[in-house]
Amino acid sequence: MTPTVREADRHADRILELVRNGLDERADDVVTRSWSRCLNEYQLHPAKPREPGFVVRTELEERRNRRADVIACARYEMTTLYQQLADAESAVVLTDTDGVIIHMVSSPEFAAEVGPMGLRVGGMWSEADAGTNGMGTCIAAGGPVSVRRDDHFYTRFTGLTCSAVPVYDPSGEITAVLDVTSRSGLMQQHLLVLLGMTARMVENRLIDARYRNAHPLHFHSRPEFVYTLHEGKLAVGHDGRILAANRSALFQLGLQSMDDIRARRIEDLFETSLEDMLQRSTSSSYHPVVTYRANAALRFFAVARRPAQDANAPTQVSMLGAGLVVPPLGGAAPATAPVAGAAAPRAALRLVPPRPGTTFKDPRLVAHLDTARRVIARQTPVLLHGETGSGKEIFARAVHESSPHAGGAFVAVNCASLPETLIESELFGYRAGAFTGAQRNGRRGKILQADGGTLFLDEIADMPLDLQARLLRVLDERQVTPLGTEETHAVDFQLISASHQHLPRLVAEGRFREDLYYRLAGIELLLPPLRERSDRRDIIQAVLAAEGGAGTSLSPEAERLLLDHPWPGNIRQLRHVLRTAAALADGQPITREHLPSLLQAATPAAPPGAARTAPAAAPATAAAPAADEPLPVKLNPIQANERQVLLQLLEQHRWNVSNVAKALDVSRNTLYRKLHKLHIEVSHPE
Repeated sequence: MTPTVREADRHADRILELVRNGLDERADDVVTRSWSRCLNEYQLHPAKPREPGFVVRTELEERRNRRADVIACARYEMTTLYQQLADAESAVVLTDTDGVIIHMVSSPEFAAEVGPMGLRVGGMWSEADAGTNGMGTCIAAGGPVSVRRDDHFYTRFTGLTCSAVPVYDPSGEITAVLDVTSRSGLMQQHLLVLLGMTARMVENRLIDARYRNAHPLHFHSRPEFVYTLHEGKLAVGHDGRILAANRSALFQLGLQSMDDIRARRIEDLFETSLEDMLQRSTSSSYHPVVTYRANAALRFFAVARRPAQDANAPTQVSMLGAGLVVPPLGGAAPATAPVAGAAAPRAALRLVPPRPGTTFKDPRLVAHLDTARRVIARQTPVLLHGETGSGKEIFARAVHESSPHAGGAFVAVNCASLPETLIESELFGYRAGAFTGAQRNGRRGKILQADGGTLFLDEIADMPLDLQARLLRVLDERQVTPLGTEETHAVDFQLISASHQHLPRLVAEGRFREDLYYRLAGIELLLPPLRERSDRRDIIQAVLAAEGGAGTSLSPEAERLLLDHPWPGNIRQLRHVLRTAAALADGQPITREHLPSLLQAATPAAPPGAARTAPAAAPATAAAPAADEPLPVKLNPIQANERQVLLQLLEQHRWNVSNVAKALDVSRNTLYRKLHKLHIEVSHPE
C-alpha cells in the first residue's frame, strides 16, 4: 500500500527531528547513525526520494563476472534459505560491496511488485542511492543490521522489513551482502541467525572454490562438530603454509584476522606437521584425531585431506547431526525457490533433510561408493537394491555429492508414497488450470527441478506401467512436457533409482517394463542391511549421539542387545529405538530396560502348537498365523529370524499393523510388503 502524503510528511519530520535534535534514546542506534549519514554526508532528504537507480546492462555483467564465484557459491544456499522462510512475500538478495544487486531469489509475483522500487537485479541499494536500507546500511556499518519498516529513510520503503549480513571472502574482506527483504515482517533475530548461517556456508564454499589445490583441514574442540557448520576450516598449501581460514577457525584459535594467520605453518598452530596430520587422518578413516594448540593446553579434533582435485584422494561419507557431508567434494544441494533476475539457478523441490548415521566404513559400501563415483563421471544411471530403511537415499545422496552434478539439486521422489493419481503431476509438473485442484500458478515437476542436479527415484518398482513409458521417453529424449501444455523443456540430470524388490523378477512377471529396467540399470549395486554391516557399532554410536546427544552412553548389555538384533527396519528402526531409549534414560546411561521392544523381540518364541490369536478388541488388525503353520517356501536363517521378530512385534502391538509400522518408522505399505515377503498372512484394514 502506497503511503499517503500526510504519512510521508510525518515520517520525514520524525527523521529530521531525531537527527537534528538527538532527543531519542536510539541516538547511538545503527539506524539513527544511518539517517545522519543520509542527511549530512549524502545530502538526501526523506521527503524528496530519488528515483530507483539501476546500472546499465554492460556494467551489470562486469560486476557479475567479478563476483562470479561468489554468485556460484551463494545461489543454491539462497534458494535453500528462501524455502526455509516459506514466505511468498519475501526475497533473498545478494549485492556486491557497492550495493548493486547481482542475484535475487523470489516468487515471480513479489518480484513483479517490488521491481519498480528497484528491488531487482541491477538495482542500486547503497545508502547514497536508496537511503537507510538493509543492504546499504550493512555495507556502511560493516556488520549485520535489521531495518524495520519505519526505519527506512524513504517512505516508499516503509512497507518492507530488511535484514542483511556481510559475506567475507577467504582473505577476510567483505565481498558481498546477503539480505532478506520481506513485506510480512518476519522475526528479525530469527532471520539474522539464518542469514548468518547461510553466509558461513557461502564462505566455506568460497574457500573450497578458490583453493581447490590446497589441503582442506577441518577442526573443532568437540569432535562431533567437525564436518559441520561450526567447524574451523583451513586451506593449507603443499608446503604446510596456511592460505585461508574461515571465521570459525580464527575464533577457535583466538586470532583476530586473516593477517594473524596467513602464511603461518601448521606447526605454528598445532603440535603437528601437515604430513603427520594427513597420515593420521588417513589411518583413522578420516575420523577426527586429537591435536593440540601449539604452545597452549587447548585440545582440538582435526582431519586433514588431500586436495579435492587429487584423483587418488579417497572418498569418505559422513553423516553427522548437521547433515550429510562427503569430503572432499562439494556441499549440500539446496531446495527450490522461484527466481527473479538474471541467471536464475536451476531449482529443486527440497533439500533432503539430514539424518543421523555414521561414516561408511563397511568395505562393501566403500567399494560401492567408489564404483558409483567412477561410473557417474560418464553419466551412467545407477540402480540401488536394498531393504527398506537400509539407507538407499543416504547412499544416493553421497553418490550425488561425488558426481559432476554435485553443484545442482538432489531431488528425491518416493514412488511408493505418492498416490497413483499424483505421481504424473509430481514428476512432470503441470500448467495452471491443468486439472481440478491444481495450484493457481501451475507447478514445476520434479524432473525439471532436478535439471542440473540428480533425480533419485526411490521404490521405482511401484511406478505404474503407463508412467514407466513416459519416464522412459524422458530418459531417452532428455526432454519433459508438463501436463496441460505442449511445451517441451530440455533437462540434464544424473539418474539414480532404488528398489527393495527384484526388478528382473518383476520384468518376467510383466509388472515392470524391460526396456526401462535396462535404461535404469547402467550399474546395479546391492546395499547390505544393517545386520550384515561390519560397521554396526559405529552406526549405533553415531545415531545415538544424534538422537540422544553427544554425552549419551550405552551399558555393555544394551550395546550387545543392539548389536545382536536383526533390525528388520534397518537404520530407520534403529533411529526410532534409540530416540525412545534416550528419552527413557533421561540423561543416564541407556540400559537393557530402556530397550523394551528389543527385549520382547529377544524373548524365546512360544513352543510349537501354541497358536497366536488376535484380541477381539484390536482394531484394523492382521490375521495371526499359527506358530506351527507350514510355510510355502523355505526361508534362509536371516529371513527366518526377521519373520520371528516381526511376529513378536505384531503380538506386542495386538496385531495392529499401523502401530507396528509406527514402531518401525516405516509406512504401512512398506510393512505389508515385508510381511508378504516373509509369508505372514495379513488382511488389509478397510
